[in-house]
Amino acid sequence: MSLGYAEKLSYREDVGTVGMSEIFDPPDVLQQKIEELAILIQKSKHLVAFTGAGISTSCGIPDFRGPKGVWTLQRSGKGVPEASLPFHRALPSLSHMALVELERAGILKFVISQNVDSLHLRSGIPREKLAELHGNSFREICPSCGTEYLRDFEVETIGMKETSRRCADTKCGAKLKDTVLDWEDALPPKEMNSAEKHCRTADIVLCLGTRQQGLTKPTLCSLQITPACNLPLKTIRSGGKIVIVNLQPTPKDKKASLVIHGLVDKVIAGAMHLLNLRIPPYIHIDFVQLSLSHSPKSKKTYVKWNLRIASIHGQRAPLPFLKSVEVSFPERPDLKTAFLHEQPFYLKRETLRKRPFKMLLTFNFSDGCSCLCTTIEWPINFQVTKDNLVLEKNEVLRELRDAADKESHCGQHAVLERKVNPRSEVTIYAIVTNIRRYNDPEEANGVLEITPNSNSNFMIKRCSEGVNGSQTSQKRPKWS
Repeated sequence: MSLGYAEKLSYREDVGTVGMSEIFDPPDVLQQKIEELAILIQKSKHLVAFTGAGISTSCGIPDFRGPKGVWTLQRSGKGVPEASLPFHRALPSLSHMALVELERAGILKFVISQNVDSLHLRSGIPREKLAELHGNSFREICPSCGTEYLRDFEVETIGMKETSRRCADTKCGAKLKDTVLDWEDALPPKEMNSAEKHCRTADIVLCLGTRQQGLTKPTLCSLQITPACNLPLKTIRSGGKIVIVNLQPTPKDKKASLVIHGLVDKVIAGAMHLLNLRIPPYIHIDFVQLSLSHSPKSKKTYVKWNLRIASIHGQRAPLPFLKSVEVSFPERPDLKTAFLHEQPFYLKRETLRKRPFKMLLTFNFSDGCSCLCTTIEWPINFQVTKDNLVLEKNEVLRELRDAADKESHCGQHAVLERKVNPRSEVTIYAIVTNIRRYNDPEEANGVLEITPNSNSNFMIKRCSEGVNGSQTSQKRPKWS
């Protein structure tokens, strides 16, 4: 849950029950329930996950109703709690990445989320297999042509209002809107219809970290008013089962076949261990646009050039992962090193036209990144015209992730696209800024050492291999 989202929501006195005490199953009971969950997952033909704020609390994002939840503290007059890191730098939890692995293995068919934190998309859940019932703080949509834009910064508005950006399609150009709901906004029919369809088809709906109360926004679905919290019940009517993993009682506990009171990450890590499924690392890639424009001075002996380092989402959009940029010229002691601290980063210089040089761009990363900096080498020769270049994005990103995974550190970078004009060059780089592994027991908050009984036989075959990322596929997200 986004703290910005909580602050932007319209005031509402009645937000339901808050501050309920947490319940923890005894270790032996928890171990038995985790084994039952693993068996249910193994036998499932159509598994659907229904997630709430509790799946993201281990990412440093407070929930709503817990003992230290946003609404709990607000009701006691303490205001909105502080997140442990900037919202846009929150990394997917162990449970987020476990769901990605279950989807890749062909077990998990669909994810329904009440969260607006974009962590399911960041982790690698395909857009067409995800319904975000309350929207996404990082996603804009064109109301005219329907194109979605997934941003690396939190969109400034909620309530499906117009933002400061327009659709990049030259045939459209309509003003974009945010996708996050306020209290009085109806649930989006497209998301609800997909969620309802998969709940009806599911043999297991796995509810993770949600009291299934949410914002209790009703919407007109199948000619009846259906709150989002009732979606999991549709599987029961079709002969399926509900499994709830939560630290507090929920209104749907009596309907569930299995209720587990434990930390979501601990429970899911135990089930994945029994299923012999590896939880993949999360590798985050950011994008930056480097623009070099130049014009000859009198008699063309010198050339004036301007360097701009900006977001791929537009000149005014922030670069959340960058704190500062150092521009140096190692082979040219006559050119002074520049230190850029304000966005958009901009440098203006004048050099001899016939004298090439090498420019080093050191990107100093913001807090929340896994490494301090990385350096890109950019050779400059104003007498040579480079070729345009467009590489296959998914292949480049896969290679970057493979390299980061193998080398166990971030900072790798690669060119995605280069556009060259007579007086300018624009290059888009992809940069690995975060890597997080989940094979350390501490990542699961002290996960139990699970030993299956002799009657259990766990065997899961992976169906496919994918790469985690943030691309959506219902409408391919644009970069600007």
